[in-house]
Amino acid sequence: MRHAKHLSTLSGFLFYASIALYSAQAQSGWHLEKTIPVGGMGGMDYLTVDPATHRLYVPRSTHTMVIDANSGKTLGDIPGQQKAHGVALVPKLNRGFITDGGGNGSITVFDLKTNTALGVIAAVPDADGIIYDPGTDRILVSAGDSNSLITFKPEIDPKSGKIEAPIPLGGAPEFLAADGAGRVYVNLEDKDTVAVVDLSTRQVIARWPVSPGGSPVGMAIDKQRHTLLIGCRKPQKMIVMSTENGSVLGDLPIGAGVDATKVAGKEAFASSGDGTLAVVSQSSDGKYEVQSVKTERGAKTMDFDSATGKIYLPTFDFEEPKPGVTGRPKAVPGTFKILVVSR
Repeated sequence: MRHAKHLSTLSGFLFYASIALYSAQAQSGWHLEKTIPVGGMGGMDYLTVDPATHRLYVPRSTHTMVIDANSGKTLGDIPGQQKAHGVALVPKLNRGFITDGGGNGSITVFDLKTNTALGVIAAVPDADGIIYDPGTDRILVSAGDSNSLITFKPEIDPKSGKIEAPIPLGGAPEFLAADGAGRVYVNLEDKDTVAVVDLSTRQVIARWPVSPGGSPVGMAIDKQRHTLLIGCRKPQKMIVMSTENGSVLGDLPIGAGVDATKVAGKEAFASSGDGTLAVVSQSSDGKYEVQSVKTERGAKTMDFDSATGKIYLPTFDFEEPKPGVTGRPKAVPGTFKILVVSR
């Protein structure tokens, strides 16, 4: 009903409307609890946590590690990727899916109990962000260089199965979110917009600007408040957007080099490569504040364990930049680690 939609949008607005920048970390209670040393070869990208088992699935370029979040012990290592990006889990099928953006692009299917590969599915170049949408029972993958959204059923034959016809997006996608009712929201980083995809028609049905943000990369959905939390790099903001009509309900200050956003209850988070974690939270007087938690340089992706309330962020130690040298800092070999942030 039109009236119901108005009320849900209004509640989302009220949740985020009263924002104050607040840097006192102690007020939120969030802090860097510990560091899990991992080491090993390879880079990093999206980390995924399984709240039921407290296992961390950590892409490392050519392989994907499985780490026990409590002990820090490596439980498995799934080889065979060229450029591993992200992991989606479907526990009901005992399956996991790893995006591999190297070469022509592929998806590695693996067993969640044994951590062994079951097969590799051909995809498209630059298969990147990946999620599982229980509402439509689909694996959803953004493919940046291919300007497309990939979909397939998680029951796919891991050796001979084929993806469904890619959905053209008209821009380079980064991360994505699904509402569980057939709509998928995809950041188009090069277009400064969110593409709204209807999975029933397999068409882009709307394009919503993220202004006053730009270069949108991280995305999370708050289904209760009907909002998207979008991490933008240029300028660096968290954009709060209505999932009903694309209206921008708020723009919040965050750190530089954001790559991920998450929602947990009444709080939202944005992790940035400058070594900060922005926390949007509610104060005792009912207002909402943006607080900055110090992490470490490079900790730009994350996942939230809904069972323990802990946040996990991968990063490295980095070499100090030489005078006059610009660009990305160089990681120190063997220093890969996972930061644990808790309240």
